[in-house]
Amino acid sequence: MQLHDVWFILIAVLWIGYFFLEGFDFGIGILTKPLARSTAERRVLINTIGPVWDGNEVWLLTAGGATFAAFPDWYATLFSGFYIPLLAILVCLIVRGVAFEYRAKRSEARWQRNWEEAIFWTSLLPAFLWGVAFANIVRGVAIDGQKNYIGGFWELLNPYALLGGLVTLSLFTFHGAVFAALKTVGDIRDRARRMALQLGVVAAVLAVVFLVWTQADSGNGWSLVALTIAVAALLGALVANQLGREGWAFILSGATIVAAVAMLFLSLFPDVMPSTLNPEWSLTVSNAASSPYTLKLMTIVAAVFTPLVLLYQGWTYWVFRKRIGVQHIPGHDPAAALDQH
Repeated sequence: MQLHDVWFILIAVLWIGYFFLEGFDFGIGILTKPLARSTAERRVLINTIGPVWDGNEVWLLTAGGATFAAFPDWYATLFSGFYIPLLAILVCLIVRGVAFEYRAKRSEARWQRNWEEAIFWTSLLPAFLWGVAFANIVRGVAIDGQKNYIGGFWELLNPYALLGGLVTLSLFTFHGAVFAALKTVGDIRDRARRMALQLGVVAAVLAVVFLVWTQADSGNGWSLVALTIAVAALLGALVANQLGREGWAFILSGATIVAAVAMLFLSLFPDVMPSTLNPEWSLTVSNAASSPYTLKLMTIVAAVFTPLVLLYQGWTYWVFRKRIGVQHIPGHDPAAALDQH
């Protein structure tokens, strides 16, 4: 195995880690509307990810940086060709971060409601757009002989890509509902479990159609194994959720995302961006990679710092592992009427 193959695997791991962690992060943001019934409950949901949401986004920065350094042609073609959807994701992530920080800066209900609205939409749109982007990467796009994307924006909104967007949106929201049930107490915990069942059924139907479509179009033996694991894990998550085994439900919903994203990368390899115009113009792990010396230096740096980052982030989750409920919200009056949506 050559270093460019190793870095393809490492970048796949970074994206898998990002979608596993930011998946429930996005899901919680989306659920602030349909699940929370009061300001206090919205604060509970936001507080479940308060200590970790910004750390989860480090995986995205690392994945983007690693792609730029290890596969500069892949990075250039991807970010120029997918400029509009990736810019939309970037704007959403910026506004979302500001919303988390600014929401509690003033006590006026309108101020907080506006930032909560921003949290909802800036969680929903990236959850959908990431699926659209990765579905197009796997499907292939119009890349010419100079490694440039020559298609238009609307070509990215094809049926396969839109289905991919719905899959990531539903899977992330389901993952978020399972996380909410794992991290909360009281009535919101029970409602999160009920909502997780509904979301999980929708996600299962969409995911099976999308993954089978992917397997039929560009799959191989390894991707078939990943597909089987993804479907089995999702069904297991639904069963665990119904049995009230929230820890197992979360592990299995995460395993679903891990296996599904792994299947996309397994279907893609050895390409990194297939060309629909001519297979010989496709970007591959070999023709899009940096020099061997660059990859060697990157491997040394990654070997030193990656374990440290994992240990620190794991410690963060351990410190903030306890459940929370509306009774933990300062100033909450249990007898007060709920402010319905």
